[in-house]
Amino acid sequence: MDPRIAIEVKNLGKVFGDIRALDEFQLQIRTGEIYGLIGPNGAGKTTALRILATLLLPTSGTATVFGLNVVDEAAEVRKHLTYLPEEAGAYKNLSGHEYLEFMTKFTIRNPAERKEVVEAAAKISGLGDRLRDKVKAYSKGMKRRLLVARTLMTRPKLAILDEPTSGLDVLHSVHVRGLIKEYVQRHGVTVLLSSHNMLEVEYLCDRVALINQGRIVAEGSPSELKTRYNAPNLEEAFAKVVSVA
Repeated sequence: MDPRIAIEVKNLGKVFGDIRALDEFQLQIRTGEIYGLIGPNGAGKTTALRILATLLLPTSGTATVFGLNVVDEAAEVRKHLTYLPEEAGAYKNLSGHEYLEFMTKFTIRNPAERKEVVEAAAKISGLGDRLRDKVKAYSKGMKRRLLVARTLMTRPKLAILDEPTSGLDVLHSVHVRGLIKEYVQRHGVTVLLSSHNMLEVEYLCDRVALINQGRIVAEGSPSELKTRYNAPNLEEAFAKVVSVA
């Protein structure tokens, strides 16, 4: 195991019936970096994230997380990561605070440590006194902030985030992006995220992979990709790559 490598994917394939969602998908993510996976709808982004999160089995190829095989050592892999799906939900009849407390019980036995983690999550969420309210009274944006807090509160070695600011307004999106960046810098967390928000990707990501039809078609830092495709922003570089892929 190379401690510098958080994720390594080789020739990964995933087939759903007649649909090939991933086709010889290759990826390598360094420990401690924020890596963005972007592409059009149906390109295979979420399939790749779910395989790495051990929620889907690949049809072919291999994937490792911190040297652990996501198929053969799935239970061990799960100890090192948290996953935030795009359409994640929370228990609506619990208060926000109760939900965070409940989720800590899956991974933390010590009551004092659980209390500390919940307090950290409360700060991450920025929901203040609204954490006393039941989740069913939350707006979509408030639920998303609660779920981002749940994902980051245990300081995982790897956080897999599918559209982390989905449903958030501009101010709260900025707040969440800042938290993600701060967590990586302070705690050495590795982040793999998928987002349709190119401004978000440019701000957060050290490197970006553009995926189309189940394959990586371009990779590099946001500035490298903009230079390579003579584009003023990542959105235009993405459009150029996908149009010729």
